[in-house]
Amino acid sequence: MSDVSDRSDVPWRSRTVQAVLLSTALAPLGVPLISPTLPVFRDTFALTEAQASLLVSGYFLVGIVLSPFVGVLADRIGRKRVLVAGLGTFGLVGGAIAFAPSFEVVLALRVIQGTGAAAIFITTVTIIGDSFDGPQRTAVLGVNVAVLSATAALFPVLGGFLVTLGWSVPFLTYFAAIPVALFVSLSLEEPVQTSPGRGVGYLRDAVVAITTPSTLALFAITFLTEFLAFGVIFTALPFLLESVLTPVLVGVVLLTAETTAMVAASGSGRLARRLSSLQLIAIGFACYGAGFLIFALTTWIGAVVVAAVVAGAGVGLLLPSVDAALSDRTDPPYRAGAFSLRNSTTFLGRFAGPITFAGLAGTGGLGYVPLLIVSGVLAIGAAVLTGLVASQTPFLPNSPTLPRE
Repeated sequence: MSDVSDRSDVPWRSRTVQAVLLSTALAPLGVPLISPTLPVFRDTFALTEAQASLLVSGYFLVGIVLSPFVGVLADRIGRKRVLVAGLGTFGLVGGAIAFAPSFEVVLALRVIQGTGAAAIFITTVTIIGDSFDGPQRTAVLGVNVAVLSATAALFPVLGGFLVTLGWSVPFLTYFAAIPVALFVSLSLEEPVQTSPGRGVGYLRDAVVAITTPSTLALFAITFLTEFLAFGVIFTALPFLLESVLTPVLVGVVLLTAETTAMVAASGSGRLARRLSSLQLIAIGFACYGAGFLIFALTTWIGAVVVAAVVAGAGVGLLLPSVDAALSDRTDPPYRAGAFSLRNSTTFLGRFAGPITFAGLAGTGGLGYVPLLIVSGVLAIGAAVLTGLVASQTPFLPNSPTLPRE
């Protein structure tokens, strides 16, 4: 175990950290790996582009609906069991897609795989919340987001290469989740927690514990974070820049944002020693606002890269800070339930952002520049509001705790 004199240190030798990060590293296999394969998949099964896109939207939709049930299950039977089951489902069902005889079978397997992905997303952050406290918790959550950003940046390249070997080859990579599930099963100890009640009593207590004004506000922040990220960075920006930059340069801009998010998330633990989670959320939204407004004002490559760095830093600060704040405000017996709702709002924001921005800019005729200006102003407004709330909330750093192993 590492020395915890530095409250933001990440205990790399901890089996908890190792199991969580290995599981998290697989999560971007769900969409970033598959996105570059969509044209080949469309042609192979003679589909329309809308039908091919169901490979992505179907994966997210099931997470929106089923995440709360996964969270309740993790609170009732334990995080480890649900994580192992999620990894097994993600790997076996995802790998089986490579042998599917028809698009209908592929889509059905993809929907089932989405339930496994939801279990991974929910239980990994819940286990971190159970096992660590204070700035150390924020540090581990930050590294978790950094791993997510790093693999999300790399997997599209891998998927684009593998699909040249055949439409089914990228899906074979999902089998990598099986040895990870085995490692988690053998090495991870169930975090110590108070056993919740049963039946109606548990559900009533869970609703009371999760739906407080502060947690509901964090769910709203989560939605806005993902809605703006996927609407602006991953949808509006590529369309806005296509007339002035080559697709390769657009990819470089997106990679710049992802890389900056990874760096910012990795450093969030040290920032958490001096700033509260709410203050970090306010700074994250301010970065969003500044980056979006620069995107709207110019398409000069130098300014675009600066904007990508600033907006990417916002992503890296917002995600671990929201999870840390949610952990602090939720009782351990109901923490998985809280993160399940956070996962639902995450998936809902990712689903709604691209549709809303593309629809308003295209069918609505607004164009992307006005949408970016509105998004920038909205993000700055969220930063001011969160900053005002943070100024009224005393910051009392928690003492670090060792992972319960």
